[in-house]
Amino acid sequence: MNDPSTRMLELLSLLQSGRSWPAIELAARLGTSPRTLRRDLCRLRELGYPVSSTRGPGGSYQLVAGRAMPPLLFTDEEAVATVVGLRIAALTQIGGTADAAEGALVKLERVVPKRLRARIQALTAATEARSRAHQALDLRTMQLLATAVHTCRDVRFDYISRSTEHSERRVEPYRQILLGRGWYLLGWDRDRADWRTYRIDRISALTIPGTTFTPRELPSDDPVSFVQDSAQFPRASQRGVVRFAAPVSVVSERLIAEAGSFEAIDDTSCRYTTSTDSWEWLSVALATVGVPYTIEAPPELISYSRKLAARIARAAGA
Repeated sequence: MNDPSTRMLELLSLLQSGRSWPAIELAARLGTSPRTLRRDLCRLRELGYPVSSTRGPGGSYQLVAGRAMPPLLFTDEEAVATVVGLRIAALTQIGGTADAAEGALVKLERVVPKRLRARIQALTAATEARSRAHQALDLRTMQLLATAVHTCRDVRFDYISRSTEHSERRVEPYRQILLGRGWYLLGWDRDRADWRTYRIDRISALTIPGTTFTPRELPSDDPVSFVQDSAQFPRASQRGVVRFAAPVSVVSERLIAEAGSFEAIDDTSCRYTTSTDSWEWLSVALATVGVPYTIEAPPELISYSRKLAARIARAAGA
């Protein structure tokens, strides 16, 4: 590899893998001498890439974190995945992410090679995403919670329950979970000595006092399933129960409400049980399945479904 520019790009690509490269192996991969390798590394440092090194016969090199973010080198697949991911992030309802994602997209789409633009345009044109979040989330709150989870630090916050009851909570945070129409925090409530889930958009005045905790064993091997469990899911005191005139395999593929559980009644029917923050929204979700169904409970879901049916009938001129 004699061309200096090509060699530098290959060197940067290898270092950005994150591993520590023995000097001998790195020189062999580039097809160059140790002396040329050292000169190329010096050039990278001049360009702002923080490359650390260890001396001696077994010396090695590694790209580490610096004070500023230097240019990144992506493979074709990484570039496409990054652009598509940013486009989806721009459509979510997390406060502060949309503008940042759009800004990053403009910069990336401006510099991607022409051979990739057709792939990116095809993916973005054929893909649509819409957040069903209750309301825009505060990015800072999510970042603070994520940091507390990672560092095993207690958090304190004000919380508004479904019944609009205000309370102060002291919690050991463990997971942030995107489920159905919102983000949830799974944590151990210290005052109630039990596992709890909290809707993140109802959290305010979040603080991290600095105390740490010893991680507990999670209540389930699958935290998402635990949050989905209607006995623990903090969405409603009552559960909707619906009987569909179709097997589970058909209904589960068409139902847009992610949370809930299915029970096969026979080969041609099944029962769906779920809790929700909005009976009206669930009424719409059930109607879109496209198969006959009967609402078994609760009265609120039946009432909202009747109102929806009347509204649709009026819109259709009946």
